[in-house]
Amino acid sequence: MSDEIWKRDEVESPCIKVCVIHPQTRLCTGCLRSIDEIARWSAMPPHERRAVMDELPGRAPLLRKRRGGRAARLKRDN
Repeated sequence: MSDEIWKRDEVESPCIKVCVIHPQTRLCTGCLRSIDEIARWSAMPPHERRAVMDELPGRAPLLRKRRGGRAARLKRDN
């Protein structure tokens, strides 16, 4: 029996098991998918999965915005 039988032409999940939803963007901070995309992933056809995967790199900057941290708090308190 060949291993070819068990190979599937599916887009792998981008999940990295860091499942935390960012409160403003509503994106997972681990894989960058929306809650809806995560819920529908297993039912999505391959072309939809590929489209989501293509969008993920562009979403990363949405989560990297700094909110000011300690320096902003000190400035605001003065």
